[in-house]
Amino acid sequence: MKRLPVLALLLWVCAVYFVGIYLFVGGFLLVRLEVNRTSSCGDVLEPGEEPGDFCRSPPRFSRLVLLIVDALKIDFARFDPGNTAPRPYENKLPVLGETVTSRPLQSRLYPFRADPPTTTMQRIKGFTTGSLPTFVDVGNNFASSAILEDNLIHQLGQVGKRVVFMGDDTWENLFPKKFYRSLPFPSFNVKDLHTVDNGILQHLYSTMVGKDWDVLVAHFLGVDHCGHRFGPDHPAMADKLTQMNGVISSVIDRLENDTLLVVMGDHGMTDTGDHGGESQKETDAAIFLYSPSPIFPGSPSQTEPDVVPQTDLVPTLALLLGIPIPYSSVGQVLLPLFPPHGQKGAAGGISQLEALWINAKQVNRFLDTYSSMARDIPPESLRQLRAHFSRLSSEYLAAVRDGRSPSAKLNSSLQLYLTSVRDTCRATWARFNHVKMAAGLAILALACLMCFVLSELSQALIREGGVGPKAPVLVALMSAAAAAAAQLLARGSVEAAWCLAAGALGSELLFLWRARRLNTPTASKNGGKLLAAPLLVWLLRCAALLSDCYVIGEGRVVTFLLFSLAIYVPVRLNWDGLLLPPSHDPLKSAGLLPAPAVPAATVRKEGHTLLACLGLLVGSLYLSLSFHACREEQGSCQPSPFLSPLSRLQSSQLKNLHYVLSVASLGMWAFLLRRCLCHYGNLNSSGGTVFAARWILPLLSVCLGLHWAVSATPDDSFRNLSELIGLAHVALPRAAFCLLALGLALIWLDPLTVFVKARAAASARSLTLPPPRYRASTGISPQAELHHLIPQIYQRMRRCLDDDAGGGGEPGGGGEADNRPAVEAYGLGTVYSAPTLLFCGLLGLGLLLLHPEGMALSFLLLLLEMGSLLHIHASSTALGGLQGAYSGGFAVPWTPVVLWSLAAAQFFHATGHLPTFPSIQWSAAFVGFPDGHTGTILPASLVTLNTFASHILFAVGCPLLLFWPLVREVRGGRAGRACGEEGEDAVMEMRLRENPQQFSAALLQLSTRYLFINGAQVFASVCAAAILRRHLMVWKVFAPKLMFEASGFLVSSVFLLIGVTLVLRVDVAVSSWFKRLVPDASR
Repeated sequence: MKRLPVLALLLWVCAVYFVGIYLFVGGFLLVRLEVNRTSSCGDVLEPGEEPGDFCRSPPRFSRLVLLIVDALKIDFARFDPGNTAPRPYENKLPVLGETVTSRPLQSRLYPFRADPPTTTMQRIKGFTTGSLPTFVDVGNNFASSAILEDNLIHQLGQVGKRVVFMGDDTWENLFPKKFYRSLPFPSFNVKDLHTVDNGILQHLYSTMVGKDWDVLVAHFLGVDHCGHRFGPDHPAMADKLTQMNGVISSVIDRLENDTLLVVMGDHGMTDTGDHGGESQKETDAAIFLYSPSPIFPGSPSQTEPDVVPQTDLVPTLALLLGIPIPYSSVGQVLLPLFPPHGQKGAAGGISQLEALWINAKQVNRFLDTYSSMARDIPPESLRQLRAHFSRLSSEYLAAVRDGRSPSAKLNSSLQLYLTSVRDTCRATWARFNHVKMAAGLAILALACLMCFVLSELSQALIREGGVGPKAPVLVALMSAAAAAAAQLLARGSVEAAWCLAAGALGSELLFLWRARRLNTPTASKNGGKLLAAPLLVWLLRCAALLSDCYVIGEGRVVTFLLFSLAIYVPVRLNWDGLLLPPSHDPLKSAGLLPAPAVPAATVRKEGHTLLACLGLLVGSLYLSLSFHACREEQGSCQPSPFLSPLSRLQSSQLKNLHYVLSVASLGMWAFLLRRCLCHYGNLNSSGGTVFAARWILPLLSVCLGLHWAVSATPDDSFRNLSELIGLAHVALPRAAFCLLALGLALIWLDPLTVFVKARAAASARSLTLPPPRYRASTGISPQAELHHLIPQIYQRMRRCLDDDAGGGGEPGGGGEADNRPAVEAYGLGTVYSAPTLLFCGLLGLGLLLLHPEGMALSFLLLLLEMGSLLHIHASSTALGGLQGAYSGGFAVPWTPVVLWSLAAAQFFHATGHLPTFPSIQWSAAFVGFPDGHTGTILPASLVTLNTFASHILFAVGCPLLLFWPLVREVRGGRAGRACGEEGEDAVMEMRLRENPQQFSAALLQLSTRYLFINGAQVFASVCAAAILRRHLMVWKVFAPKLMFEASGFLVSSVFLLIGVTLVLRVDVAVSSWFKRLVPDASR
């Protein structure tokens, strides 16, 4: 078998796809240009043209207490005295409602709307800089880097304000060495509800009593972590909100008259406790403003805002504290906090009109600077904004010079200008690099074409070896070097993206040009089948990616497509007359025509098997719909109860029922795997793979079951065993990880599951027997028998059986001429599929460990679906072979490949995932690591494995599509027809050893077809994002879908390569086994 060429070609194809994805994403998801300039006290912002020290004007407040309650949803903050049966998150913060009602001149409560993405790091950046985030910023949430833009913390430090921080350590990463004193606490462990909050409370009140601070920032995380762990509708949320109510009340009691208190949430949360997207439940937080001295002109009125954008906090706090507004802020001052024009507050400060003017002048300055650097704001919009500000500036300055009161409409006009600038910036900061996007599209299109050509020419490539990866890789290196030299000459620097683009395009074009010489008639014939039914279903799905309705409802639509294509298999077989035995013919009965070669009972049995597996597949698909999550756009949808961890369930009876179902599903998973391996004789040897199946598989299952039991235990139960339970939280999943690693390593190092039984030959007369009639499935001529190993193995086994039947089996019988014993080999027919199947099974248990316990039943359905698809494929192949419709070779048709790919997409949704950021199951990062991580690589890897579990399992198991028709080969099947001998037993996967070139070609063809199907889906998502880049739903639907589709392809490609490499490793082990058994005849 040509192992290295197959692996090299696949690596090269994957690399080309990766380059195309990298280029397109680099052009589509660019971060906006940051203006690294800072405001200063000498800026000309007040009326007049003479420079002045802005910071010397008397501020309204000298101190600020900023309490950030992470994920403080507006629903949590409202108080309804008429609600007699509140839910756990309702009416738990009465101090806010009571204060607003009893002290209307001193307090306000507003909805506080965040810009998506609603993740903590982006929100901190938003309400300290006043800038708008970009879509790609969500990827930095767990790798926070220092904020370089001008911000409130920097401005406070510039004027000598002492900023004391305590709480979420994200602030320390964003503002390194910016605080007068800092008390950060680890924030990444979402299962820890108390460490950060209790750490703050140990220092909060003592700090407030002291005099060594001007601004106090405290960031509580308990509410957010409680939402992630239990959801908002849980008693733990009531306890945590009640604790925050006490904190706010205590802080209010300790405030002085010159101090402003701001209590705010950085984002909201969904009904499941998640956040990150742009639904109203995620964006609408709460903000509460209070001061012991009056700060509002009266009770809340109709003119006050219904919602306060988060960016508006920045200019408001800056002007209230007497510091410059950060340079890049596009926020608008909150007017109720400033007195009307002509009036002054009790403690001085600026009026509403003065605040609006300073705000507008600062925003106009930023707009001029940004437009001169980036030049991406539409010229017409820029001209209109500048003209608008020029008119407002002239009117305001004229009124100031003349000493008259400005018109009443000026306030509204300035507000309109500020709103227009923010809307223009929000629309503009979806910057696209069209050249990179076009290059990525071109590379992906050529990669899909190249992958299809490679799959159709796989036999010619393996047979002739004329087109390999060596020449394309060499051309890629030369093209990349040329691109680098051209960039150096043109602009004096090198951008790696264009070197990669040149290399990928050069290698693709060279391969396609050279492949034209291998355009065989078979390839031309197969190339015309792009409009066959399976590929039409796949093309329909690719085209549907342009529809936001399809993306929103993809889980159910893919289930329907998978069901429809599975139904197509028996319908097509029946149409071709292959599903049922041939009809009775009187001439054949009379002997005038030859009788059918295959008994009708055999055909009928295969047909019944196919229909039974189809029924099992349909049942699995139907049940899998019970495990889907819900998008925000699916209004009446209810998420599956199995998505909630057992610790969230409050009913003990329901918790016990879920646990029993999960453990039963886990046991059934292990039982089915061992039953399959035992059925084909793969558990008789003493190798590493068999050890993994016999011992590691059940031990891993036990670890999972115990881990689920410990995780479901409430924190307040078994207090005497709390330390032991805490230890089990860590030890059990880590033990499972170790067992998983050991099992996978044993399969890799010793993949053979063949048991060899050796004993002396019973009689010397066996040497004089004529050569036996070998199984027809050996596929070689009698003259070549002695030159091949497999016939010799079966020859020896047959002689041994003949000796036993002839009574010559007594001890002491003569040996064979070469003094080697006779051989009996068990498990040889499934030597390739057994380790692949066990590898998938162990890996599936490891992935299940990263999911909620209720997903065990879904994973069992996944296993049943995989088995059903394999049996349907094997039965349809057998029916074609039994009735002479088989074309020969080991090629896997398009239908099972498309079904396999659709199943991977279908079970992505059936394991509770969605192509949205709020649906990411972040809790997977803490399985085995409840105290958090020191880095980001390990948690990111665990979350990736959790998210793309179905892609991983179907990619690793893809070679089973090649092996399963051989595993279930029946007598008189396709190979017997091919060789002209009938009635003999099948040798199953040993046929692959007899035809190494066909084996290599079939493995290459299957892999490239799977890559083609998945790669074309990525190409369709890329096209949808490019075409609809100005669509209303692009950032809510199409961009996340692109990210998930591309990430899923990357993961699938890596694990497909792992699956193929495992097959090649097994082939190496089989060759070594042959050499040890019969050195002179091994190949």
